[in-house]
Amino acid sequence: MTAFLSEAESAALVDDELALAAAREAFLAAAKGSTFPVVIGRSSTPDTRFTLKSGSAGELVGVKIGSFWPGNVDLPRHSSTIVLLDPATGRLSAVVEAAAANAYRTAAADALAVQALARADSRTLTVIGTGHQALHEVRAVSRVRPIERVLVVGRRAATAFAERVTAETGLPAEATDARTGVAAADVLVTATTAREPLFDASWVAPGTHISAMGADGPGKQELPTELHSNALLFCDLPDQSTTIGEFQHAQGVTPTALGAVLTGEAAGRTSRDDVTVFDSSGFALQDLTLAAALLRRAAGDVK
Repeated sequence: MTAFLSEAESAALVDDELALAAAREAFLAAAKGSTFPVVIGRSSTPDTRFTLKSGSAGELVGVKIGSFWPGNVDLPRHSSTIVLLDPATGRLSAVVEAAAANAYRTAAADALAVQALARADSRTLTVIGTGHQALHEVRAVSRVRPIERVLVVGRRAATAFAERVTAETGLPAEATDARTGVAAADVLVTATTAREPLFDASWVAPGTHISAMGADGPGKQELPTELHSNALLFCDLPDQSTTIGEFQHAQGVTPTALGAVLTGEAAGRTSRDDVTVFDSSGFALQDLTLAAALLRRAAGDVK
């Protein structure tokens, strides 16, 4: 019998702890599992977009369909549906609607990168972006580092977003300009839909960790390319990162998979002054492990 979790059910089941555990499982499985090229499509309606990310690892086989319908009025513009297949037969095993859970999943990848790469005493977090995802990033990072203040950089509603950060996390937060925010950051997170650099590489202080969360398609870019030669570069999937992620704009760069750092197969930060960069373009195993964790929690197997 095919299992099904509706959007309301998965949203009620997900939390930061479950998402972080599922993300760790995905990044560790990435070394032994398989992922396949991302398919990007559009409907006949202008400006719509959907992506298919597929993969397999052990008993997990399936695909995530993420869609963006900007014209939606009474419905969310973003949706996420995860389809799991029976690895023995290829038949449909489960369908999980997971738009809300997807935000937790994305932020969990950031938290893993910060755990592995940022200085242990990181206390100032700067976030560029004031959208829905940015708040999840703040919450996830502050769970793994002793963040004491949050600086918010945004083209609009930055002050209102900073107030929301404080209200929902208890952390002091304030709006600031890009140069000030970047220069002051111990951890810098970009969570935008930008298609050009958001700041100047010269503003980045030694020892900063940067998580670039927004580039997941051709043409998207948040970071200045000048940063590449002066930083240690990491990502979720190297082949994908250099195709549709942040490092599509780099030449002659081979970023290190975060999973290799987590297993000890590759080094992460080597000194206090290293600038580390993590590019998250998102990969299917993150979605498959998240769906499986949600199904286990729904069945009462995970608290």
